[in-house]
Amino acid sequence: MTVLPIRIYGDPVLRQVAGETPLDDWVRRLAADMIETMYDAPGRGLAAPQVGEPLRLFVMDCHWKDGVAKAPQVFINPSFVERSDDQAVNEEGCLSIPGVPVDVSRPASVIMRWTNLEGAAQERSFEGFEAVCVQHETDHLDGTLNVDLASEADKIRLAPQLEVLAG
Repeated sequence: MTVLPIRIYGDPVLRQVAGETPLDDWVRRLAADMIETMYDAPGRGLAAPQVGEPLRLFVMDCHWKDGVAKAPQVFINPSFVERSDDQAVNEEGCLSIPGVPVDVSRPASVIMRWTNLEGAAQERSFEGFEAVCVQHETDHLDGTLNVDLASEADKIRLAPQLEVLAG
């Protein structure tokens, strides 16, 4: 497996809407490399656009940093079936926007459908931090970054840091 370079704020691939992802051996290798990259970063989620691939693919392991055994998940062509009306505000970091945490309001729970590496359709409900993570990573597939969802006051406050990252 290979640790891939993570694209940083200002890279145009982060603003592209990712295309449907076919399941083949290349995508399986990419997913394995993304998992390795996520752990090396160290992060809890990583979307394909963050490593320069405009594909609808992300990997996630929300709890490994809490001392829980590593249990990476791979999501291919994810979509939301349902999002709760209840909202929760959480501080989110992003590997593509290092050192710039931002408060984001998102649905508190979601139901997601996706394909796994074996080609099987999956559907599951996510709550708490896992709900935050799947929404954050899916946003990357749509060219949206967590800073786009910040309050206007936070956007103004973060602007100088983002300008430095964008170069």
